This record gives sequence, C-alpha cells and structure tokens, in this order.
Amino acid sequence: MRIGFGYDVHAFAEGRELRLGGVRIDYPLGLAGHSDADVLIHAICDALLGAAAFRDIGYHFPDTSPDYQGVDSKILMQRVVAMLRENGFEPGNIDCTIVAEQPRLSSYIPEMQRVIAETMNIPETDVSVKATTTEHLGFTGRKEGIAAYAVALIKAKRF
Repeated sequence: MRIGFGYDVHAFAEGRELRLGGVRIDYPLGLAGHSDADVLIHAICDALLGAAAFRDIGYHFPDTSPDYQGVDSKILMQRVVAMLRENGFEPGNIDCTIVAEQPRLSSYIPEMQRVIAETMNIPETDVSVKATTTEHLGFTGRKEGIAAYAVALIKAKRF
C-alpha cells in the first residue's frame, strides 16, 4: 500500500461556473483556471499521482497545453486512474477536505462523493469529502478562493 497527499487552490473569478468534485455548485462566482478549475478533483489527482510517485497533475496536464483548456477535471481524474491501473496500482480510499468560507457545501457532499466514486470506478464508501471554513482567516476566509486537501491510498494489484 502507498499513500499520497494532494493540495490545490484557485481564486474566485466572475463569469465561470463553480464545479467541485465534479458537481456544479450554485454560486455567483466560479474558480479561475486553465481547466474547469475543480480544486477538489485536482487535489485528489495529485494525491493519487503522489502515492504512485508519478509527479503531479501539472506535469501530466500542463496549463500551457491547449488540450486542457476548459477541460472537465473528471476526464483528468479518469486518465490518472487509468495510469495507475496500467502500472499495477488500484485506488483505495480517498479522504479530502474543501476549505471555503462560502459557499456552504454540506448539501452537495453526497453528490460529490457519488460522482468521484463513479469517475474513479471505486465504491462510494471509499470516498470521504468534508468541508470546513477558516473562521474568516486567510484568503479563503476573505472569500478570495477555495482550497482543497486530499489523501489517497493506492494498492499494488496482485496478478
């Protein structure tokens, strides 16, 4: 078994849709980024890649490539999981935390867990999503953006 850690952050931006964990969130601001800026999926991808020692999401899907302009981050996650499986690893459980003062996310968490599990083709019970605030401290507390942390367990497949 191997464990990886991921972190990502994006600033709020006008004129963009907010997506977290592959779910559209009803909020007047989205997140700035080259792709759809799904900070939660990006953190999970980094955790999975880190567990396998496969570098990071920016290495595999650079923001300088037009191929990833506006891409749905679920596609990136599917590619990361395929890369793991092609190299003899199977995703285990995922535990992640979204840090945002706004919007309130608790009602969206079950759908995020379902979408992440379906995208990775793992049991929904292997996906934990939590949300917290920073009690108005830092950039997330000032409502300037959203951060996400993730840890992932991967297992070597037995052949």
